Amino acid sequence: MRGFLLSPEAAQDLTEIWEFLAEESIAAARRVRKELYEAIGGLVKMPSKGHVREDLTGKPVLFWTVRSYHIIYRPGTKPLQIIGVLHGARAIPTVLKNR
Repeated sequence: MRGFLLSPEAAQDLTEIWEFLAEESIAAARRVRKELYEAIGGLVKMPSKGHVREDLTGKPVLFWTVRSYHIIYRPGTKPLQIIGVLHGARAIPTVLKNR
């Protein structure tokens, strides 16, 4: 087991990020995907290193930023539950209402 579980929405987020970046550069899409998965792996090892973002949601989640993307996860879950990987320019409060 990888130590984390992507929600279906988080898996879709990662696919959409890849597709968007790959339109311009496959190499860039690979780099960003690798960085995001490495960051998720780091969160598995230290799940409390994220930040509360009450300005974005009242849900019991933490945020960790990689480039312009927020990895949103539920701390204290095993495996670590990743509920979203969202670009900072998205309407994050709206997106998170249904997750």
